[in-house]
Amino acid sequence: MYKSYSMELAGRTLRVDIGRVAAQANGAALMHYGDTTVLSTATASKEPREGIDFFPLSVDYEEKMYAVGKIPGGFNKREGKASEHAILTSRVIDRPMRPLFPKDYRNDVTLVNTVLSVDPECNPEIPAMLGSAIAATISDIPFDGPCATTQIGLIDGEYVINPSLAQKELSDLALTVASTREKVIMIEAGANEIPEDKMIEAIYKAHEINQDIIRFIDGIVAECGKEKHTYESCAVPEELFAAIREIVPPEEMEVAVFADEKQVRDENIRKVTEKLKEAFADNEEWLAVLGEAVYQYQKKTVRKMILRDHKRPDGRAIEQIRPLAAEVDTIPRVHGSAMFTRGQTQICTITTLAPLADAQRLDGLDEFETSKRYMHHYNFPSFSVGETKPSRGPGRREIGHGALAERALVPVLPSAEEFPYAIRTVSETFESNGSTSQASICASTMSLMAAGVPIKKPVAGISCGLVTGETDDDYIVLTDIQGLEDFFGDMDFKVAGTHDGITAIQMDIKIHGLTRPIVEEAIRRTKQAREYILTEVMEKCIAAPRPEVGKYAPKIIQITIDPAKIGDVVGQRGKTINTIIERTGVKIDIDDNGGVSICGLDPRMMEEAKHMVEVITTDFEEGQIFTGKVVSIKEFGAFIEFAPGKEGMVHISKISPRRIDKVEDVLSLGDEVTVICLGKDKMGRLSFSIKDVPEDLEEE
Repeated sequence: MYKSYSMELAGRTLRVDIGRVAAQANGAALMHYGDTTVLSTATASKEPREGIDFFPLSVDYEEKMYAVGKIPGGFNKREGKASEHAILTSRVIDRPMRPLFPKDYRNDVTLVNTVLSVDPECNPEIPAMLGSAIAATISDIPFDGPCATTQIGLIDGEYVINPSLAQKELSDLALTVASTREKVIMIEAGANEIPEDKMIEAIYKAHEINQDIIRFIDGIVAECGKEKHTYESCAVPEELFAAIREIVPPEEMEVAVFADEKQVRDENIRKVTEKLKEAFADNEEWLAVLGEAVYQYQKKTVRKMILRDHKRPDGRAIEQIRPLAAEVDTIPRVHGSAMFTRGQTQICTITTLAPLADAQRLDGLDEFETSKRYMHHYNFPSFSVGETKPSRGPGRREIGHGALAERALVPVLPSAEEFPYAIRTVSETFESNGSTSQASICASTMSLMAAGVPIKKPVAGISCGLVTGETDDDYIVLTDIQGLEDFFGDMDFKVAGTHDGITAIQMDIKIHGLTRPIVEEAIRRTKQAREYILTEVMEKCIAAPRPEVGKYAPKIIQITIDPAKIGDVVGQRGKTINTIIERTGVKIDIDDNGGVSICGLDPRMMEEAKHMVEVITTDFEEGQIFTGKVVSIKEFGAFIEFAPGKEGMVHISKISPRRIDKVEDVLSLGDEVTVICLGKDKMGRLSFSIKDVPEDLEEE
């Protein structure tokens, strides 16, 4: 039966149609927010997937170009692989919802969000996030919902709820918060150095609005919700845990996991696992789940050590950061490089500068963002964790980590007017044992400064973890978590910023939410750690951006011409500008306002190109001096090219102080000569003289 529900959300109507479309999905919601329309569906396989030890959830956010009245580019004229924006949106939907599914559920679950139309006033991410939660909650799939998501902007000091695309352009904050009835379960933010107190206020502003949405969803579930289906639990049998504890007592497991180095710990666990395999050699059923059982045993051991004994696996204090190291100019000949090491996490970031024409062009549903001049890419090769597998290009995790670092650094970058370059930073993970994304922010900051990019302030990032007990007030927050504490803990709370405020947040959890005291303590801890990293490590390595770009980086000259003269510089079918480029080896970019950027490595050739552009755009007047080449000889005189596509004529009588019978007596093709402008002749051509050039007058 088709039913429709609506509520007012941030001054716009949110309408949800249930039973109207996609009836064969386990759950489906046709979402309308203003004129933005998104179809959200949730489906699950009938049987669990065999041979896996994780919950197989996949989330897709499908951008259809017809939603904004466009035909896709490319030969096929149809949508291809998901854009980075679509991948990032899928991750934001996935992260709060995944912990709400049962941990022992092994049926495949797919959440698909298809964007059917886009109203610029209503961001399609919002109905997609809410639609996924509604579809899963009303379905028969085991899901402990509902949850809700709200976005917050900050314009002129005032919070804006679910800002439009135009408002996002003006906002100092791009915050996304997901909540359950009681707690915050996901935070994602980019900000222009927002103070910690202001950020906390914004988070809980969103949390309040989420409660209104959850009450709205509860009404839908009450009328349309299906009974949740039963499933085959994949939990490890308690008898197996009891048998493992007999063979490997808790004290022995503590010794195995209590190691400074990841490699030592991995070897210890390998020996424990081999010992158990021998003991259970005759029990195939237990052997099939032994890997998961050992993982769970490690997890319980680590959590008990941290929560009850305040002991961390590598022996650090609860608020202690691992040993830090920083260096710049790690890689020769590149435009900028830096390496940042935190314990067994090591990132090397390389910066590349290029003309603005090399900025990335974006093809998506966001009509306000068509290109970006700063690109941060993050790579995570298998060798960084001591594994071997072929490289298949960046996955969703790599794209997400790159976007987080990019978001953290954008607020401190100089404008295109201040620094007319496209900028790419690539963070290569050399070694990984926790929080490589935050190490890449530190390495990128130093790499940018080493490259001579005049960033406004340095940015550092750090991550906090969490281990919780049975009650809300039984918890411990860990500063600078390593991989094991991330795997076995409840939270990965990443915060990046300057001395003055936050520029990015990404919070992932594995439990059903965080209380406000936990959020506040995590933000306080990350501020303390960030200040230490900036002051004691990064700024001691490189205190400020270098005054100019490096030897191997391209140089850029900027001039402004009359926009009406752009056509003169470009020439017919680009002939004039291409001639300048061929002669000088530079790159030239011209914007619609007459801004000209000349980029190259040879300063002399760059000045030559600049001179050519200035000559071409000159309003020619009598008395101006030029240097040019003889390109054509006629009986009555010679034509002199003094800039690409620009010629003037020297009459035979104006070539030499003495009378000559033929032009060839004095001039030959290709000769370089200095001429003075006499104005225009009766035919409108520029008229030059060689003989009237004052001997002591320099070329303009």
